[in-house]
Amino acid sequence: MLSSVFGDLPAVSILVFIALAALSVLTLTVAIFKITQFSRLGVGKHKAAETMLDDWLNGRPDEAQRKASVGNSVQARVLSAVMSGLRARPSEPAYGEELARQVALSELVQMGSRMRLLEAVVQMAPMLGLLGTVIGMIDAFGNLALSQEIGDPRILAGGIWTALTTTAAGLAIALVAYFVAAWLEGRIEEERQTIELVVSSAIHGRIAKPHQA
Repeated sequence: MLSSVFGDLPAVSILVFIALAALSVLTLTVAIFKITQFSRLGVGKHKAAETMLDDWLNGRPDEAQRKASVGNSVQARVLSAVMSGLRARPSEPAYGEELARQVALSELVQMGSRMRLLEAVVQMAPMLGLLGTVIGMIDAFGNLALSQEIGDPRILAGGIWTALTTTAAGLAIALVAYFVAAWLEGRIEEERQTIELVVSSAIHGRIAKPHQA
């Protein structure tokens, strides 16, 4: 079956193509997993947290805590922790902050899971492409050395095709993995900064927005 797909390519070249295909499947799998995970965790759901903070800061702590306890977002769970701590020990805001920090760390660990796989693909795919390039050139010049027809370009064609194809595939996979990883890391960083903001607002209050003329 492999011979019908890859023709007369050397076994090592076939293995390089298989490895590149595996990396592309891994990238797609991780991307789908992370998008699904972020949706399940409620990453990016900021409007609900603003409503909870408004209730909390405007003297409606019971309503704010109720919304936070049933909210399906990262910030809702963090706010639920900080509100619980502040209401349990009103004179110790550091207690509520510590509870929020623990919940936030747990959420961030979940959001960061599997990200190293994408980083590994970014590093491995170009290296595999380079390996395919070297193998292709070795094959091309090996065929040239064994051939009596020095002027026939078909002798070099197979090896050069392997070299160029694996290089292009490796770079393409690495670029896709890089952009996916950058997008996911951007969402994680945005969530981290927003968590810090809502926790600080719940404990110390918010700066009043300037009135527009």
